[in-house]
Amino acid sequence: MIQAKQELLAALAEAIQELSPGTDLVAAFESPKQAAHGDFACTAAMQLARPLKKNPRELAQALIEALQRRPAFQRWVSALEIAGPGFINIRLTAAAKQAVVAEVLGAADRFGQQPANAQHVMVEFVSANPTGPLHVGHARQAALGDAICSLFQTQGSQVTREFYYNDAGVQIATLANSTQCRLKGLKPGDAGWPESAYNGDYIQDIADDFRAGKTVVADDRQFTASGDIEDLDGIRQFAVAYLRHEQDLDLQAFGLKFDNYFLESSLYSSGRVEDTVAKLVANGKTFEEGGALWLRSTDYGDDKDRVMRKSEGGYTYFVPDVAYHIDKFQRGYTKCINVQGTDHHGTIARVRGGLHAADVGIPQGFPDYVLHKMVTVMKGGEEVKISKRAGSYVTLRDLIDWTSRDAVRFFLISRKADTEFIFDVDLALKQNDENPVFYVQYAHARICSVIRNWVARGGDESTLAQADLSLLTAPTEAALMLKLAEYPAMLSGAAAGLAPHDVAFYLRDLAGSYHSYYAAERVLDQAPELSAARVALLAATRQVLRNALAVLGVSAPEVMSREANPEATEKA
Repeated sequence: MIQAKQELLAALAEAIQELSPGTDLVAAFESPKQAAHGDFACTAAMQLARPLKKNPRELAQALIEALQRRPAFQRWVSALEIAGPGFINIRLTAAAKQAVVAEVLGAADRFGQQPANAQHVMVEFVSANPTGPLHVGHARQAALGDAICSLFQTQGSQVTREFYYNDAGVQIATLANSTQCRLKGLKPGDAGWPESAYNGDYIQDIADDFRAGKTVVADDRQFTASGDIEDLDGIRQFAVAYLRHEQDLDLQAFGLKFDNYFLESSLYSSGRVEDTVAKLVANGKTFEEGGALWLRSTDYGDDKDRVMRKSEGGYTYFVPDVAYHIDKFQRGYTKCINVQGTDHHGTIARVRGGLHAADVGIPQGFPDYVLHKMVTVMKGGEEVKISKRAGSYVTLRDLIDWTSRDAVRFFLISRKADTEFIFDVDLALKQNDENPVFYVQYAHARICSVIRNWVARGGDESTLAQADLSLLTAPTEAALMLKLAEYPAMLSGAAAGLAPHDVAFYLRDLAGSYHSYYAAERVLDQAPELSAARVALLAATRQVLRNALAVLGVSAPEVMSREANPEATEKA
């Protein structure tokens, strides 16, 4: 069906040009709101009506006549109908729908993927300060960022996953001071405990290991503690290495591997920050007032000009951000995406303004942003607000320990990033259709069970490519095949829209189409040719479920507990 759709779109483009030469209208199909209306819908006649000054229904009739003259429509379309103010409903032949089964089985795990291209994409996400464990906000970033990377990889792009470590500034000093206070025997609530200090139990763990002279190894560093409670710089370095290691463990538990770790401190040590400031000054984009250096960010859409260098010295936090994104661009990344919390919304205009003002060839709108809202965690019907380990928030590993990696990944990707999300721990543990990840994974496991039973009765999976797909004529089969055919376009749209939640939505829809099919049709107790055709359809569905779950970093189990239910085998 993928080939059929491509041929039909090409024919539609030709017909549009025949009716309106030179138009820039793009040929496209939509899904009808009701399946009874057809398989595809076309709104081209209504879109052309105004510029051509013609009645849309009359134009739709002319477009139908142009389409019917084209071989692709003669081959793949059984009917064209005008509806409403000028919609064209398109009904495909059975052969067009059936073709998707062979296409999926032939492409296997490459189904839906595009050929490699020259685009270099960087996605920067999580980027937590090395001052504590990763919290649920970082978990949402991890799920979003990793899925966005996978989406661009399906589209043929070369993708780099980057973690930006804010290892400079006030928060690192606070971490060192908090650890030193613990080393001196102070704890939260004691007189002398700094109000700004970090209160989690992990600070005591760092202090204990520092006192014991332990060595910590993280991805990019190794440090041995001196054990001297007056060695504040040594405490700082040990604490950062300790928490880098802890965050590495968090990411491993999540099944996430970054390609590159970039240190904020390197922007200062390499001179990139000073070079960026010099560019902005030389370009006349700054001014001095009150002893501070300002960027004329209002020239670039910001609501007010922004301080770059404070009167007492030191740069504000957005200056290294500008230097960092110049570095990204100069490393050859033509598309950069930042996944951050909505509290970063105010930085977008000033960072983009600084990049434009630097005049180093960076296009407007660089980088792209995906901003997410925070997560509320519910357990036992009550909101969980703190973790003893972290002191003030629920950690990523808390969620994984309470549920599973699959549940955390799927749940946190199942809503648009800019919507509030409630992570219901109790729901994530349910083994029924209320739990969306279970619902999808169970569809995959149920298909595996049916295929195993078919093989046990003498079937051979290696022969499925030769199955007679013309036997797949039931309405539920047609619906399932149409849903399979949507997968490549869904992936492309999700990548273009930075919308990985579309994959989760699609998976639930595909699982629903399969479950409906399973309830309506028998697979095994049929004539051998029909059984083979239906098993081929199931194998194609299994493949697409597996491919889409992989985009989200979620496993596709072949056996699940409800598979033991007699209905899972007897109905087959």
